Amino acid sequence: MLKFVSLYNSNLKPSIMKKIIFLGALIFLGASLHAQQDLPENPEPGKCYVRCTTPDVYENKTVQVKITPEYKKLKTYPAKYETTTEKVIIKEASKRLKVVPAKYETTTVTFVKKQAASTLKIIPAKLGNDSETVEIKPAFAQWELGTSAPDCASGNPDDCRYWCYKGYPAEFTTIPIQVLSSDATTESTPIAEQSGSYTKRVVAEPAKVVEEEIPAEYATITKTVLVKDAYTEEEVVPATFKDVTKEVLTQKGGLTTWKEVECSLVEYSALPINWNLGSATLTAEAKRIIDTRLMPVLASNEGAKMEIASHTDARGSGSSNKDLSVRRAQSVVSYLISKGVNNSRLVANGYGETRLKNRCADGVSCTEREHAANRRTEFRLIQ
Repeated sequence: MLKFVSLYNSNLKPSIMKKIIFLGALIFLGASLHAQQDLPENPEPGKCYVRCTTPDVYENKTVQVKITPEYKKLKTYPAKYETTTEKVIIKEASKRLKVVPAKYETTTVTFVKKQAASTLKIIPAKLGNDSETVEIKPAFAQWELGTSAPDCASGNPDDCRYWCYKGYPAEFTTIPIQVLSSDATTESTPIAEQSGSYTKRVVAEPAKVVEEEIPAEYATITKTVLVKDAYTEEEVVPATFKDVTKEVLTQKGGLTTWKEVECSLVEYSALPINWNLGSATLTAEAKRIIDTRLMPVLASNEGAKMEIASHTDARGSGSSNKDLSVRRAQSVVSYLISKGVNNSRLVANGYGETRLKNRCADGVSCTEREHAANRRTEFRLIQ
């Protein structure tokens, strides 16, 4: 509350009087500017309010990307043969003459010993490498609070602030895929036919006068007969796909309202996560703490933003401590996003060793318990 003092003091010098009057004018101007801010209407004493911006609403959609195309596998089977025997005449039946014997001559008879066929050679399918680019997060924009105007006459750091509508580009990912260059085929090679022959004697001149029967003579020949020619069996290898999840904007946010919250939520509250030394990885216990402490606050204060602030003790270099605290805060934010919290409602800040809660700065000897008080992660609701 501002306290006003009387300026009518005869003991004050004129120069001092002018300074006091000028200071009073600055205070009055700052109060007027503060009154013009977009503050809640009809606030109640002792209550706390937070500016809530309705977030952009995204929906996760899954698209399928073809990784490998459908193609054929060919398997060949050789021709099948069967060996058979056949009884053939090698000497025909005739007659024997008692006076004039019969005369014979020899002839050659050819036959197919092995029928013609073919062999098949597989020329396999050829696949080529390619890639496909998928948009996994669309471009978006949001309001962000900037720094104070350089010519601001108010001493309040929250006055004369710029609101900037900042845009963020879309995010893409490139997935390697394979495409079919040429499908599998076969190449046929003929197998030549094989021929065989045998000889037989035939009667050139029969016997005369007295005839005597001479029985025929037989022989058994072996030949290879084609039972089934070479053939191909075809197997279709189905295409393979990969599911890619991307965010799609379903409802544009950006509306700003004031909401009453517990006053304790606008101040930093401890999030009792015990980080492993030098690590920013959440343990199962840390995730349980986030589920039970932060998720209910975000659910009951829909639209409000939350800052996750992480700190370290003074041991180690300032830059490494700063990096570690940023990574720890971001781990909490990333876990909340994986639980369905919109990233526009979350701010991750790492302060390293810049905000110590006790005397344990560089060069000061402290107990482990005193150092542990500075290694902390906190949260609060912000505008």
